[in-house]
Order: sequence, then C-alpha cells, then structure tokens
Amino acid sequence: MQSIKEIFYHGHGPSSSHTIGPDKAVNYLLNKYHNIKFVKVTLFGSLASTGKGHLTDYI
Repeated sequence: MQSIKEIFYHGHGPSSSHTIGPDKAVNYLLNKYHNIKFVKVTLFGSLASTGKGHLTDYI
C-alpha cells in the first residue's frame, strides 16, 4: 500500500507542478553522474515562459 507522500509530491516554489519535473531531473542527474559540476538546460513550453517566476532557475 502506498503512502500519501508517494502518491502526492510537493515541490519547490509557488507552483510546485512547474518545479517537480526539473527537480526530478536534477536529482536523477546527480544520482547518475556523481561528479557532475555543470548542466545546461533549455526550457520549453510553460517552463520557458514562467521558469524564473516558479523558481525553476533556483533548482
């Protein structure tokens, strides 16, 4: 049986739905590539329009 924390995920910023994807991507990269120092990311769609406002650049 899943817990409520496994079903729902609370992300960073005022609109966590815009930060969950980038947050998961960052965690994936950090876990897969332990020595990673820099990643260049191009945002598309609503993240490109509102990324800074939703703190996507902070993650």
